[in-house]
Amino acid sequence: MHNIKEIRNNLDLFKSSLKKRFLETDFDKILELDEKNRKLIQEKENLEKEKKDISKSKDKTLFKKSKDISVEIDKLSKTQLEIKNKLNNILSAIPNLPLDDVPLGKDENSNLEVSKAGIVPNFNFKVKSHYEIGKALNMLDFDLATKTTGSRFVFVKDKLALLERAISNFMLDTQININGYTEISPPLIASASSMFGTGQLPKFENDQFELNLDDKNDRKFLIPTAEVILTNMVRDKIFDKKDLPMRFVASTACFRKEAGSYGKDTKGMMRQHQFYKVELVSIVEPDQCLKELDRMTNCATKILDLLKLPYRKIVLCSGDMGFSAEKTIDIEVWIPSENKYREISSCSSCGSFQARRMKARYKNDKKETVFLGTLNGSGLAVGRTLIAILENYQQEDGSIVVPNVLKPYMNNLDKITKN
Repeated sequence: MHNIKEIRNNLDLFKSSLKKRFLETDFDKILELDEKNRKLIQEKENLEKEKKDISKSKDKTLFKKSKDISVEIDKLSKTQLEIKNKLNNILSAIPNLPLDDVPLGKDENSNLEVSKAGIVPNFNFKVKSHYEIGKALNMLDFDLATKTTGSRFVFVKDKLALLERAISNFMLDTQININGYTEISPPLIASASSMFGTGQLPKFENDQFELNLDDKNDRKFLIPTAEVILTNMVRDKIFDKKDLPMRFVASTACFRKEAGSYGKDTKGMMRQHQFYKVELVSIVEPDQCLKELDRMTNCATKILDLLKLPYRKIVLCSGDMGFSAEKTIDIEVWIPSENKYREISSCSSCGSFQARRMKARYKNDKKETVFLGTLNGSGLAVGRTLIAILENYQQEDGSIVVPNVLKPYMNNLDKITKN
């Protein structure tokens, strides 16, 4: 959450930066509430000083006045708290400010492609989609999932279930043994405080799966991404500089309502309510965020290089970035049936935006206690990697060639065929 003092002192910067996100922000209202809040605090402090002076005088004739002052202080405290909460509610819904080098644009049409890698396959037969391939193999069952659970779920069976597990384990081994991340097996449920810390709450509450618990004050949510739980590992803590950087990786199920995606990707596994993802989180000094963003992006693309899947990297424009991001690099993998690239990873630098919301700090070289820098990214989305392998490695007879790096995870199986 942005500091109100920073907004007061850098109002033009905030106005111009949020304009780049194509958002209307009522700064007049913010400043009005801020002024009221500070005025009430000052009035309260003046009354508290007056009451303290009365108590020192020990003048019994002023006893009633002291009681009246206490009543007035209580009234001011209540009013001030209401004003402060209104102000914080507005501030908590303001996104991070985009960095200067982020392309200006309103939506994905203004995203900037920066590189491509790999060879797009050239098939001499009619290409099938992943869901057509999976159904023909009898290893992807969407109808059964609809029956047992609902739409946007799937049963992954037999050798494709093995492939899905192999992908996840291969990604974990690569990120841990080659890229130096520490593996975490975290809870899949997050508190409201954790969801606030990484920016899912309050603005994106409708996108979350909330658990219906007996205690309505103890709100819990299924994690939309392991970013939430991994990043909050540093919440309300103060670290030494020598502890940095910290790099975490987790392979977890993720849960999203996809409330804003009605009618999009209705077929197949591209957009599910439940999916698996290997998540990368870095905790660094704020001035190292951009360097770490490049490193994290390379850690993600390493997976695609080893799998020999064609991909491209794009920098998201100001209007297409996520709420907590100051800069985002998306990695998109080639999907033959759609004849285009689709997102398989999104790596974001959040600067100190999340750390401020989480009160996550460290002591710098000057022994000052300052906010940390946080980053997150997929390394990679397991389901979409499965899609990419099914489509890019498909054969004319409907079988799937297993990528070489995955064979040790699949009992040295060369090809997936229908039983």
